[in-house]
Amino acid sequence: MAGIFKAGDIIRAAEEIETRGEAFYQRLVDAIGFDGDSSTREVFEYLRDEEAKHREVFRAMGERLAPVTLPAWATEDEYVAYMSAMLDNHALFRDGETAGAGLVREEAIRMAMQFEKDTMFFFREMRELVPNSEKAAVDRCVDEERTHLIRLVALLA
Repeated sequence: MAGIFKAGDIIRAAEEIETRGEAFYQRLVDAIGFDGDSSTREVFEYLRDEEAKHREVFRAMGERLAPVTLPAWATEDEYVAYMSAMLDNHALFRDGETAGAGLVREEAIRMAMQFEKDTMFFFREMRELVPNSEKAAVDRCVDEERTHLIRLVALLA
């Protein structure tokens, strides 16, 4: 039987991803020599600002949520372990602190792409836990992360 999971835990994890994402993009803006490549810098600045907006979406969502029902396949311990593993393997929790001086443009873009993919995956899983009334907000964030990924792919072209 599914247990009750504190929705605030998953929302705090989403907020933490966005907080770290904002710091990650700021480090990229500060550290990478763009050699006149203003388009890459502008994209990283835009993505930094988007992370801050998403954090506020999740903060507001967290104020509205009550405990939620876990998926039928999981006990509370199993689901906590699953979400912990997902976070531990997220680019920003695994190696996000490595973004700094010495990165070349392509490496920075690839790191950003991995961050966006990991975040999309996390949000898709999170969507299954929130009530129907909150799914649209999570969907919007997933769609925005997808748009971010598309912009980053275009930078590599």
